[in-house]
Amino acid sequence: MAAPIRHKYSEQVIHGVLFLCGALSILTTLGIVAVLLVETFAFFREVSVIDFLTDTQWTPLFADKHFGILPLISGTVLTAGIAIVVALPIGLVSALYLSEYASGRLRSVIKPVLEILAGIPTVVYGYFALLFITPLLQQVIPTLSGFNALAPGIVIGVMIIPMVSSLSEDAMFAVPQSLREGAYALGSSKLQVALKVVVPAALSGIAASILLGISRAIGETMILAIAAGQQPRLTLNPLVPIETMTAYIVQVSLGDTPTGTLEYRTIFAVGMMLFLSTLMLNMISMWLRQRYQEREA
Repeated sequence: MAAPIRHKYSEQVIHGVLFLCGALSILTTLGIVAVLLVETFAFFREVSVIDFLTDTQWTPLFADKHFGILPLISGTVLTAGIAIVVALPIGLVSALYLSEYASGRLRSVIKPVLEILAGIPTVVYGYFALLFITPLLQQVIPTLSGFNALAPGIVIGVMIIPMVSSLSEDAMFAVPQSLREGAYALGSSKLQVALKVVVPAALSGIAASILLGISRAIGETMILAIAAGQQPRLTLNPLVPIETMTAYIVQVSLGDTPTGTLEYRTIFAVGMMLFLSTLMLNMISMWLRQRYQEREA
C-alpha cells in the first residue's frame, strides 16, 4: 500500500509543479501586456492617435517633435520583405529536397546542420551584415550607403531560412504516402508528384511557416540596430539608412532618455504596435496550422 500512496503523492506534486509553471508563464505574459497598455494609454493622453498613425515624420527625440510611426513601419516592412524574398525560395526548395529527394540518412544529417543557422547569435549576424555583406554589395552597387536596409534584410533572410525550411519540410513529410503512390500509379514523375501533389497538400503548413518567418523578421532587433542605421524615413528604397520599430526601441532603451517622459513612453507605443503586428501574424499562422492538422487527422 505504501508504494501506491507514494506514487499518488508524486503525481500530485508533479501536477502542482506543472500547474505553477504554466500559471507563472500566463501571469508573466499578462504582466507584460498590462505594462504595455498602461504606458501606451499614458502616451496617447498626450499624442493624438491620428497623428501617430498618419504623420510621416518620427522625431520624438528632436526639438521639433513629430510622432508619426509610418517611417518606422515602412522600415520594418522593407527589411522584412527583403528577408522573405531571400528566405522563401531557399527555404522551400530545401524543404522540398529534404522531404521528397533526400534519403533518410542524408535528411537526418542535413536538417540539424541547416538549423545551426538559427542558433547563431543575432549580434554576430549584425556585424556580418555591416562588415562583410555591405562592403560586398557596394562592389556591385556603388550608391549603397554604409548603413542600409538591403544588407540586414538579406542577412535576416538567411537567419530565418531554417524556420521556413524546417516547418515546411515537416508539413510536406506529413502528407500521406497514399497520395504519392496514387500519383505514381497514374504515371507522374517525381517532380510532378512533389509540385502538384505534395506542395498543394501541405500548403496550409507551408503558409504557416512563411507567416512565422515574417513574424520573426519583423521582430528581429540586433541585426537592424547594428547594420540598418537609425534614421527613420518614409521610404521603400533599400539602399539608404532606415530605422525599424525594434531598432528604435533599442535606441531609446540605451539610457539617455529620462524614465517617465513622453519620449520614454514612445517605446511602449511602438512596442504595442509591434506586439499587435506579430500577434496577428502568429494567430493567422496558428489558425492555418490547426486547419492543416485537422485535415490530416
